[in-house]
Amino acid sequence: MHASNGKKQNNRVVIVSNRLPVSVARNNGNLKITPSIGGLATGLSSFHHDSNGLWVGWPGISPSDNEEKITMEETLRRDFSCLPVYLSAADLKKYYYGFSNRTLWPLFHYFTTYCTYEKSEWKAYRKVNQMFCRRLLEVIEPGDMIWVHDYHLLLLPDLLRQENVDAAIGLFLHIPFPSMEIFRYLPWREEILRGMLGADLIGFHTYDYTRHFLSSVLRILGREQEYGQVVAGNRLVKADTFPMGIDARKYSEAVDTSTVIKEKKTLRERLKTEKIILSVDRLDFSKGIPERLRAFELFLEKQPKWHNKITFVMLCVPSRTKVKQYQLLKREIDELVGRINGRFGRPGWLPILYMYRSVPFDELIALYSEADLALVTPLRDGMNLVAKEYLACHSKTGLGVLVLSETAGAAAELGEAIIVNPNDIEMIADAISQGLEMSAEDKKAAVSFMSRRIEKYNIFRWAEDFIEHLSQIRGRHELNKQRFLNIDLQRTVKSSYMKANTRLILLDYDGTLVSLKKKPELARPSAELLKLLSALKADPKNTVVIISGRDRDCLSEWMSGTGVDLVAEHGTWLREADWNEWQIKEEGLNDQWKKNFYPILEMFSERTPGSFVEEKTYALVWHYRKAEPELGALRAKELMDALHDMLSGTSLQVLRGSKVVEIKPAGVNKGKAAMHWIDKKEKWDFILSMGDDWTDEDIFAVMPDKTWSIRVGFKPFTRANYFMESPEEVVNLLNTLVNDIK
Repeated sequence: MHASNGKKQNNRVVIVSNRLPVSVARNNGNLKITPSIGGLATGLSSFHHDSNGLWVGWPGISPSDNEEKITMEETLRRDFSCLPVYLSAADLKKYYYGFSNRTLWPLFHYFTTYCTYEKSEWKAYRKVNQMFCRRLLEVIEPGDMIWVHDYHLLLLPDLLRQENVDAAIGLFLHIPFPSMEIFRYLPWREEILRGMLGADLIGFHTYDYTRHFLSSVLRILGREQEYGQVVAGNRLVKADTFPMGIDARKYSEAVDTSTVIKEKKTLRERLKTEKIILSVDRLDFSKGIPERLRAFELFLEKQPKWHNKITFVMLCVPSRTKVKQYQLLKREIDELVGRINGRFGRPGWLPILYMYRSVPFDELIALYSEADLALVTPLRDGMNLVAKEYLACHSKTGLGVLVLSETAGAAAELGEAIIVNPNDIEMIADAISQGLEMSAEDKKAAVSFMSRRIEKYNIFRWAEDFIEHLSQIRGRHELNKQRFLNIDLQRTVKSSYMKANTRLILLDYDGTLVSLKKKPELARPSAELLKLLSALKADPKNTVVIISGRDRDCLSEWMSGTGVDLVAEHGTWLREADWNEWQIKEEGLNDQWKKNFYPILEMFSERTPGSFVEEKTYALVWHYRKAEPELGALRAKELMDALHDMLSGTSLQVLRGSKVVEIKPAGVNKGKAAMHWIDKKEKWDFILSMGDDWTDEDIFAVMPDKTWSIRVGFKPFTRANYFMESPEEVVNLLNTLVNDIK
């Protein structure tokens, strides 16, 4: 790890991205390997170099024969700690230029009219993700941490999980994640989300992107989040915000090197103007370059006093030159530059110096440090590190001015910049005037605040922060894995059961013995389940209790003939098998309160399509399992908030269960009902309790020591000792208790 941070990363970090941080080319029959400039390669190369890891990605070419392949791989591995994945021309056409950059890139940047949805390109995207997966399987070692980067490889985390890779997997998206309304345009949206959820930690640049992702997971996959955590099978996936930094020291120190000083002198001699405005972009429709040019044109119209005194240096790095939309964009930019220079230029002065090329690092630093004002006005950008690089180059003098788009991720951190709407041409023109006329004192104050921030949260801190969070989440996952009731633990349950003479078995119904259904009436027990319950009850050593939220009539009908004891309405009603009637658990209950609350639940039902109100003897339940997931979750929170104050000082309580909100008497819960049976004996030889809901936590809370309490379905916070994944596993376990282990 970088020396300035004083930390050392013990696990090897395997970085995976579309491109390696180096490019391989042929020069007179020999391989030439050079560091890549810009983007992810620049941002992470320092971290990779100092962390002794491995970087997996495409090197830029494929080997011509086996001898060249061996040479390339040995050199990349030895000198650059890189491992190549070879892509054919057909792969690049459909995976990279196709699905990645004609579907995902424009969609995630809100340019939906530029999107194409070609099935063949989707297949190529999936194929290349599988190629990366196979390549990783060749080199992954125990203890490795896999860090997947960006939109080209969104399927990779889940593909690795399907191969039973038991490593910590992180995913970082360097572009925006769009709102659910935009993301759902994608025909393969479920596959993309499931691919991402294969990771343990998913990182985004801003809170908005994180929120959009979690919203899509809820509304498209129906998976709720809690504190940014989503349950995916038996794992907990965390989505969080990590604004990417830069190697600020590298940029600030480069300003004073002899080569940069020479470049700065050359630049000033060439331009001979008082002020320099700078923009640095890849050629892309997301960067707002035409809008910026029109704003500069308007500035020249409104501020003739700046004619002959200012030069707009526009550095535009070629990108995706084979894509038609980029070719059209290049033509539009060329025409705008020509028009503005033709309209306002004079002998010896052109308003715009247009550089359509990449530049060496020293020349870039010279441009940054000499520019009096930087225009960073993308229409949409995941982060935009240019803004941070420019500020780093002005950290010592403090005399730069940053005009920054509110739709760039960097705007969330750099609030002292002049923030603009990138579509508001007049606003940008006025911002240029404001920046050029700003006092030195105001410039220094703004740059000072922003520079300190980017120096503190630099690329190394960003990488360490992500890896540290990934390590913590993986550690919690390892602990949770030990709580799953594996085959060995199930044998222990069976052994404990066989030795016991007095056994108490407490079972929830919905979500525990049967899968949850959108309509409650569809969860009727099968003949096989009824036979199993009857067999458990038939053993004279067993006391079997179904503790459910269902009403008395439903349980009486469905469990008829099994002989099990019953609890209805989360503990309101009890009935042992030999009782003639149901008995109420708490005396003095009444239902007069329901007439005051039913209209409220009914109103929420009317406002939430797919939801309905269920009336029980001493409870009211609002169900929203069939409602649109995000709306249902929002309405449930609103209902809980509305009821909280209304129930204050009453003998009622409100509970939020699995897609339900229930109002019931405060003295009633499943735990108190369970005590009716627990207290029957001074000591039971064997107690097994199983449930899937927050209402079952009351049972787990009252379980004596050394009992078997099992939460069905993984939940990170539970009082249960163990987990099982599904009702099917529950039924299989109960079957082993009534049959010998095969």
